[in-house]
Amino acid sequence: MITERIDFKKNSVEALGNPKLKKALVNFTDRSRASRQKAVSGVSEWEELRSEARGIKEEVIKNLDSYLLELEKSVTRLGGKVHWAKNAEEASAIVVDIARKNNVKNVVKSKSMATEEIELNRHLISNGINTVETDLGEYIVQLCDDHPFHIITPAIHKTKEDISKLFSEKFDVPEYEDPQKLTNIARKELREKFLSADMGISGVNFAVAETGTIAIVENEGNARLATTFPDIHVAIMGIEKIVPKLKQLSIFLSLLARSATGQKSSTYVSLITGPRREGESDGPQQFHLVFVDNGRSDIAKSEETRESLYCIRCGACINICPVYRQVGGHSYGLVYSGPIGAIITPQLNDPQKTADLPFASSLCGACRDVCPVKIDFPHVLLSLRQKVVEETKGRANLQGLMEKIAFQVWSFVFSKPFYYSLTGRMMVFLQYFYQKDNELRGLPYPFSKWTKEKNFPAFSRKPFRKRWKEQYHGKNGIMR
Repeated sequence: MITERIDFKKNSVEALGNPKLKKALVNFTDRSRASRQKAVSGVSEWEELRSEARGIKEEVIKNLDSYLLELEKSVTRLGGKVHWAKNAEEASAIVVDIARKNNVKNVVKSKSMATEEIELNRHLISNGINTVETDLGEYIVQLCDDHPFHIITPAIHKTKEDISKLFSEKFDVPEYEDPQKLTNIARKELREKFLSADMGISGVNFAVAETGTIAIVENEGNARLATTFPDIHVAIMGIEKIVPKLKQLSIFLSLLARSATGQKSSTYVSLITGPRREGESDGPQQFHLVFVDNGRSDIAKSEETRESLYCIRCGACINICPVYRQVGGHSYGLVYSGPIGAIITPQLNDPQKTADLPFASSLCGACRDVCPVKIDFPHVLLSLRQKVVEETKGRANLQGLMEKIAFQVWSFVFSKPFYYSLTGRMMVFLQYFYQKDNELRGLPYPFSKWTKEKNFPAFSRKPFRKRWKEQYHGKNGIMR
């Protein structure tokens, strides 16, 4: 639960001052975008798949209550048990209660943003239940007592050297430079955790209402071990993760893999339908599915913002976002970052404490263009911004007052040709003191906020209007 206001601006300034982080972000986002583009270019019906997936999500969210009841009925028929959680506290309490009733001492978890959202690890550990993340990135983040930096690759902010030093401190091993050796260390440590686990916890990528099947997508195999070795499997899902029919699942699997990691298919796709049945050699004896609302029902009621729930957590919007590329995941304060974090976090938490996030976007629309379910991010962001402005009306807001005055002055100057021309000549004169190599550097406040991180192009000494007149002449505008 969020306890203090997320200061996106402060967090961003700190991130911008970290050259190692900026380099990692540029390298990662460049690779991710290139991989996605290559994977998508080979699918001739890509746009048709996107449209079909969006249509399915629209249908699900509009009729969410009936699909949840159908899914509950399907899971129960197969021997599983469904639990309903109104908020994060209830969801965590349900899992802790299951663990207590079954005398669970050790838990292994596969990567799940829903469990990060409800802070499940904290609740389990505070109740004396040893809980270990088994996704390599999440495991690294847990060892650092950190938070995921990205919903697909949670440890991209850590270098090979950082991880080598961490493993050396935690496991009393040499600091290896070879990534394979580091991976082998983690594999050895985690294998012991799998073998001693009483309970496995996973997220849910998709849940099929028709059959009661949950789909888990991964590339490491840890989710498959976490859901088959222990006697108890608890799956945590946001209530929006439903797919009505099993035959529709392939649409989303094709979109997710290509959008998230640039693969035709993820290495492991597990379809789990209830607990182990008679005659089966593996799988859990108990299967529990926890429906997490945590504000989603309210989002579904709003026609302006309900498409926030269409998200399939692929991370494509994050990888393409120019803001995330500069400031990274931790600037957003909580588990969801980038464009999806900017729209979903304020709706799942106190809007007053997350008021900065809807403004953490340039509204360029790149996120909308790559989203596999065509979420109109700019539209949702503008809707959330309007709510923030309306809720802050009448309050003392010096920054808002200064912005209002600045725009009024700008409007006056740009609507009067004489003052527009005069301002241009003044800027050309004043820039003499700050111009270097045809760029403006070290401008005074408030322009210094821009030039602190990047240079500003110098104003041309010959304005466009004058160049146009020199290029054209006569009433008919004939070019010389």
